[in-house]
Amino acid sequence: MVSHGRWGHQLSWGLEVLAMDQKGFRRESLQSATSDEDMLEIAGAPMDFSMADDDPPLDREIGGFSSYNGGGMNGRTTMMDFLEEPLPGVGTYEDFNTIDWVREKSRDRDRHREITNRSKESTWALLHSVSDAFSGWLLMLLIGLLAGSLAGLIDISAHWMTDLKEGVCLAGFWFNHEHCCWKSNTTFTDRDKCPEWKSWSQLILGHGEGAFAYILNYFMYVIWALMFSLLAVLLVKGFAPYACGSGIPEIKTILSGFIIRGYLGKWTLVIKTITLVLAVSSGLSLGKEGPLVHVACCCGNILCHLFTKYRKNEAKRREVLSAAAAAGVSVAFGAPIGGVLFSLEEVSYYFPLKTLWRSFFAALVAAFTLRSINPFGNSRLVLFYVEFHMPWHLLELVPFVLLGIFGGLWGAFFIRSNIAWCRRRKTTRLGKYPVLEVIVVTAITAILAFPNEYTRMSTSELISELFNDCGILDSSKLCEYVNDFNSTKGDDLPDRAAGPGVYTAMWQLALALIMKVFITIFTFGMKVPSGLFIPSMAVGAIAGRLLGVAVEQLAFYHHDWAIFSGWCSQGADCITPGLYAMVGAAACLGGVTRMTVSLVVIMFELTGGLEYIVPLMAAAMTSKWVADAIGREGIYDAHIRLNGYPFLEAKEEFSHKTRAMDVMRPRKSDPPLTVITQDTMTVEDVETIVTSTTYSGYPVVVSRVSQRLVGFVLRRDLIISIENARKKQDGIVSTSVICFTDYCPLLPPSSPSVLKLRSILDLSPFTVTDETPMEIVVDIFRKLGLRQCLVTHNGKLLGIITKKDVLKHIAQMANQDPDSILFN
Repeated sequence: MVSHGRWGHQLSWGLEVLAMDQKGFRRESLQSATSDEDMLEIAGAPMDFSMADDDPPLDREIGGFSSYNGGGMNGRTTMMDFLEEPLPGVGTYEDFNTIDWVREKSRDRDRHREITNRSKESTWALLHSVSDAFSGWLLMLLIGLLAGSLAGLIDISAHWMTDLKEGVCLAGFWFNHEHCCWKSNTTFTDRDKCPEWKSWSQLILGHGEGAFAYILNYFMYVIWALMFSLLAVLLVKGFAPYACGSGIPEIKTILSGFIIRGYLGKWTLVIKTITLVLAVSSGLSLGKEGPLVHVACCCGNILCHLFTKYRKNEAKRREVLSAAAAAGVSVAFGAPIGGVLFSLEEVSYYFPLKTLWRSFFAALVAAFTLRSINPFGNSRLVLFYVEFHMPWHLLELVPFVLLGIFGGLWGAFFIRSNIAWCRRRKTTRLGKYPVLEVIVVTAITAILAFPNEYTRMSTSELISELFNDCGILDSSKLCEYVNDFNSTKGDDLPDRAAGPGVYTAMWQLALALIMKVFITIFTFGMKVPSGLFIPSMAVGAIAGRLLGVAVEQLAFYHHDWAIFSGWCSQGADCITPGLYAMVGAAACLGGVTRMTVSLVVIMFELTGGLEYIVPLMAAAMTSKWVADAIGREGIYDAHIRLNGYPFLEAKEEFSHKTRAMDVMRPRKSDPPLTVITQDTMTVEDVETIVTSTTYSGYPVVVSRVSQRLVGFVLRRDLIISIENARKKQDGIVSTSVICFTDYCPLLPPSSPSVLKLRSILDLSPFTVTDETPMEIVVDIFRKLGLRQCLVTHNGKLLGIITKKDVLKHIAQMANQDPDSILFN
């Protein structure tokens, strides 16, 4: 088993930095080092509450105690039936533990029942009931407003800083290139060459022509890129190690019930927002769309603290985080419905109907807020919004399916290569030099990117250019066709012969494709915020545009061929290369993430064209089939497995014929299961068990002889309850009997007070018999979100199965080494 120290290494280097910065840390703090699925011995490691942004630290909640050493105090306070009032800290969870979904839902039902009953007693209670019911919608409104505002800020800042690498606006340095030239009197064709915008060579040398000017611009581009990426990685390393990466694998794990303190905290939000702008502006092959989901979930988690209902219930909080993830995708792509479907299909573990409605509302508010900010000045939510007008022909499904095959092959290749590189980073000295790695990758990217105009521009602008349907006024090289205006009908331009500009653009795009394919492998997973949506879409869009132009030229020069003669006559506008780019983008994104429904909806919300759903569906499905044939996991699931997070994948079937007795512990060679009896053990006995083991909970039985099960008590609740009883209840000493029943046994008058702890006992722990098939046990763990399950035989306690045991068993059945997969 593994200590929290190893967890720190495994949680992608972030925790190590936080651990070094801890202050006021006590090794004995609660004497606990359990992973919540862990009922076996774990190497003693400290428990850290210093980074608990999600909940206040326990020693602040429980006035006075900061360590548990079995000793305690016998304060002279009045006698009370202990724990009739709920204690602060009881029922909460330690870091790197899984929540108990069943208990959290039960607690919420009890709270709701109590509020409903009280609402009949007074007007004030009725108002409280109404405000409690409305609080969820108010929270969604706040999340949408905050997520939309931050997305707008990130978009505007990233656009400006990306252009800063190439020059500066004299009218105001805060204007990006496009905004700088808005008021200029230049002609439409020279709109990018306005006098207000100066390149660095023009600013320093006074002219922008010649070899020396080119070298100076090149040098400034690389220097700015290195400065942005260096600042980003230093901020992440110094202030919020959890702000690196895309965040989606960890959010999936958190939504499945796992707790990673600080991952959705305020420092992570602030640093991720700043460093995301820096990382995107540096020109690295990464996107901001995945990290925007993390940013939105941070907003949701922080705003949860305003409402008691969500602050005190981890299951309710996860419903909010599911909706926040939808708002994140909504602002990332300007696709509110796609965001809701993304949260449902890809991220969420538990998604009730109520969460669907609230996700829809949060995504709507977030999209509306971003639309109000109008970050791109084109009244659109994303830079690469396009509209196509020409219908597609049935025969075009062949190239669309080919793009799907390419997307699947690229997705499978990328996942394998990236995971191999990330594993190398974890297991070699490379992982010890995150700043150097970022600097080297940025330098290589910038040096290779500048000479090629399609890699020099931001990836979002590149996608926008590739999606674009060429019009009469387009001055892009991709639109330099040989014009014959005599055959123009209305606004639509016919298919034309490619001019020299198109051929130049083709080989530049081919070079850009090769660069993007390989550089993205090394970029994703570095210690800066890095999304994968935009680089994947760029790879697909380049491949799609290349194929689209090839088909277009084939149809132009060979319109008399049988495959074209029926629908593509000479002078007709029948092939849209931009559509091929869009289909290719969807195929590659599907191949990497394995999204299907949400991907198609996001893409058609981007393009505003319902008639292109069939090509998108064909490409998305083909890419998923091809990628699944090579490897079953999407990129996020692969990273979850690489990091060893305790995530039970709901999509995979367990088909092996094993039984609960084959998986439960203790095994035949192990020592017997540690149990607590219901009314015969003293405080000292229980303290000895707690200090000599590191299990996260203990079964309570009638007696050691009968082994009849009474319930289950969590280690954390035991420690807090005994410590507080010693302080606040008279007569509680080491020889006091602990009683978990309503009626405690009669004791001699001279004996010390009895400590009643029935209220912390779970009287309905989930149990299965030793003959229960493991496929049923796995289903129970998945669908109920259990942390542990007790195994009985004829009513007698035999053993225990934890979530970790289930994960190890699944790995073993798949012929994988369980210890190499879990928590390595």
